[in-house]
Amino acid sequence: MGYIDEVIAQVIEKNPAQPEFHQAVKEVLESLRVVVEANEEVYKREALLERMVQPERQFVFRVPWVDDQGQVQVNTGMRVQFNGAIGPYKGGLRFHPSVNLGIIKFLGFEQTFKNSLTGLPMGGGKGGADFDPKGKSDREIMAFCQSFMTELSKYIGADTDVPAGDIGVGAREIGYLFGQYKRIASKYEGVLTGKGLSYGGSLVRTQATGYGLLYLTDELLKLNNISLAGKTVAVSGSGNVAIYATEKAIELGAKVVTASDSKGWIYDPEGIDLEVLKEIKEVKRERILEYTKYRPNAQYHEGKGVWSVKVDIALPCATQNELHLEDAKQLVSNGCIAVCEGANMPTTLEATKYLQENKVIFAPGKAANAGGVATSGLEMAQNSGRISWTAEEVDEKLKNIMINITHNISDAAERYGAKGNYVLGANIAGFEKVADAMLAQGVC
Repeated sequence: MGYIDEVIAQVIEKNPAQPEFHQAVKEVLESLRVVVEANEEVYKREALLERMVQPERQFVFRVPWVDDQGQVQVNTGMRVQFNGAIGPYKGGLRFHPSVNLGIIKFLGFEQTFKNSLTGLPMGGGKGGADFDPKGKSDREIMAFCQSFMTELSKYIGADTDVPAGDIGVGAREIGYLFGQYKRIASKYEGVLTGKGLSYGGSLVRTQATGYGLLYLTDELLKLNNISLAGKTVAVSGSGNVAIYATEKAIELGAKVVTASDSKGWIYDPEGIDLEVLKEIKEVKRERILEYTKYRPNAQYHEGKGVWSVKVDIALPCATQNELHLEDAKQLVSNGCIAVCEGANMPTTLEATKYLQENKVIFAPGKAANAGGVATSGLEMAQNSGRISWTAEEVDEKLKNIMINITHNISDAAERYGAKGNYVLGANIAGFEKVADAMLAQGVC
């Protein structure tokens, strides 16, 4: 059994009932074989992979709060500080009933390499709670956020660990979390990103992940002598990533024809009406079903099915493991030429392999959706310098970061004889920087 196989086996044995974490570790390490085998003696002696797959710290804590009926509720909060070799831990907070330690560990592991790819000095971390903000009043959300931050504040700081938003944690939640941190720590510092513009936030942060996804997709297609303009695109999801990926795709000349939420999905053959989508999801916070009331020619379907539509490009922007092998087969049979991940690990290993085998251009989330954390890094820089950049300045920096990521993952793949394998390229490019920093810093 080789070194990589030994480490994968250890991860599965030591982290039972955490399939998402197993999947993430296996996907990364399998693609690093060519690098690890070339340096196996050093890496094994230094237990580099064992250290890389184990979080430096993980905290699990109780979050008690009082609902509007006066009933005390109890949730579980957590924060995983996965790897701080290249900078303070950086990664979002997710509030969703599905949150568990395995999911947070998978996200923190992925975040380590994603942050490395941005070229900014940020380590990898992730956190959250099994709390569902849906259906809660503002007062209930504030009560939960204050209780959550009362415990989390012990472990974070502008030069230690800088959380951000994720699923279920938007501008409202970040505001409540920041207010409580400031109150407890008696410090006004850039301890969170995704803040409001009136108290240290960055312009373009809301749009960043979606915009960044399209900047990378556009550049990746150019490397393959393909133009994004005129292409038909399927997008899953209807949150920030999906909405602003749709916005930028339209701006770049593509036609987006789908959107979805947890209940169902829509197909609009004339192209998604962005203003209607924003009204439903950002203003009224209603289900995607409402779209057909504004656009009667659009079709609504319950359940899943976004990937059954004939499109040129697929952008999964909803959640992990949403694109399965059967979906990949449908995309290939319909002539899809590219799949770029806007969510974290939305494509299963089997689906990824099938897409690659069938010559579909495939960009993994750790590269394709790095625009969000890249702009969080830019927010950290603005906070540290007590300055604010214009939207144009931030957007230009974001675009340059995503273009650099595109070329770095392409070059890494080609350097190891796997031209066009952007999964391998992303994992290698992200890994090399973290590995060099870990080895340089000794056993820690």
